[in-house]
Amino acid sequence: MSRPRHEALIEQIGGEPALRRLVTRFYDLVETRPEARDLQRLHFRGHGVDHTREAQIEFMSGFMGGRAYYRERHGHMDLREIHAHVPIREVDAEMWLAMWDQALQDCGHIGQPVENLRRTVRRAALMLVNDLPDWRVGETP
Repeated sequence: MSRPRHEALIEQIGGEPALRRLVTRFYDLVETRPEARDLQRLHFRGHGVDHTREAQIEFMSGFMGGRAYYRERHGHMDLREIHAHVPIREVDAEMWLAMWDQALQDCGHIGQPVENLRRTVRRAALMLVNDLPDWRVGETP
C-alpha cells in the first residue's frame, strides 16, 4: 500500500501564482513603508529590488518544496553565502520578518502550514544576523 503524498507548502498556498503574489506584496511593503527604510537601503545598495523580487520568488519556490529555480540558476541555496556581503542587524531581520508576516496576512495565508513556514523563515532570518560594518559609514542622510 502506498503512502499518501505530502503536498508541498508551495502547493498548499496556491502554487507559483500565489507565491508570486506573496513576494510581490512583500516587496511592495518593503518599498513603501517608512519603517522599512533600512531594508530599502540594503536592497537598493545591492542589485536593486526588481532583481531581488525575482530572486526571492526563485528561492522561495525551492524553499517551499516547489521547483528549485534558484539552485538551477546559481548551483546552491545557501542563505549565508547569498547574504555574506550584506550587513544584517537583528533589527533588520525583525523588520524583514514583520513585512513578511504582513504580506502573508494581506494575501490571506493562514493555518498550520503557514505557521510552520513563519517559524522556519524566522530561524533563517535570524541566522543571517552578522557583524559586518554598516554601509551607512560615509553615506549622507
